[in-house]
Formats: sequence, structure tokens, C-alpha cells
Amino acid sequence: MKCLSLSLALSLSLLTACESPGTAASGSGTPAAPTTPAATAARVIDIQVGSDGFTPSNIALNAHEKATLRFTRVSDETCAKKVVFPELKLEKDLPLKQAVEVSVPTDSARTLAFQCGMGMFKSSVVIN
Repeated sequence: MKCLSLSLALSLSLLTACESPGTAASGSGTPAAPTTPAATAARVIDIQVGSDGFTPSNIALNAHEKATLRFTRVSDETCAKKVVFPELKLEKDLPLKQAVEVSVPTDSARTLAFQCGMGMFKSSVVIN
């Protein structure tokens, strides 16, 4: 009797382990929920902020391309301690050695200017 119980348990264990990946673990034959495709990831452009301003200073994007600008201030010897997008009415502080992300609207072709808080360093995002 012990051998039969052990044999039955082993058979059930193997049967469960051999289920196809598309079925539920309960063995009901119900397919697993379909996975949805990941949303298109935004292109990330790293911009260093130092004593010479923004590097790179000009960025080109395609219209409707999801994009994020990631600013990292690498020097304390700069007036660029914040980034300002005048047209978007957006200002973000740039703490030293900390990445700050700004999503850029790319719904239409245009040039978006960005600058330091004092307007001494000016750069742009050209959306084609």
C-alpha cells in the first residue's frame, strides 16, 4: 500500500511538473492570462551640467518620440543650479550629482529652449 501511495504521489508530481507553460498551475487547462506588451519606453538623453553649461547643448528628437532629459549637475562652480524651460513654464532645481528627469513633450515640431536659472547658459531641444 505504501508503494502504491508513493508511486501515485510521484506520478501526480511529474504530471504537474510537465504542464505546458500556457496552463494554470491547478491543472484546469485554463490558459494563463496573456501578457500585455510593455509600453514603449521613453528615450533617455543624459545631459551633464557643469562650468561650461549643458552638455550636449542641442538635442534633436523626432515628433511623437517619447523622450526624457536626465540632467546631472557635476560641478558646484556653475550658475546652472536649476534648469528652466520658459515655454513650458517649468523650473527644476539641479542638486549636485543627482539626476533630475524632465519629460519633453514631442507632440509637434518645434524648438524648446532650456537654460540655467540666470539665463547665461542656453540650450535647445529641436523636435522634427
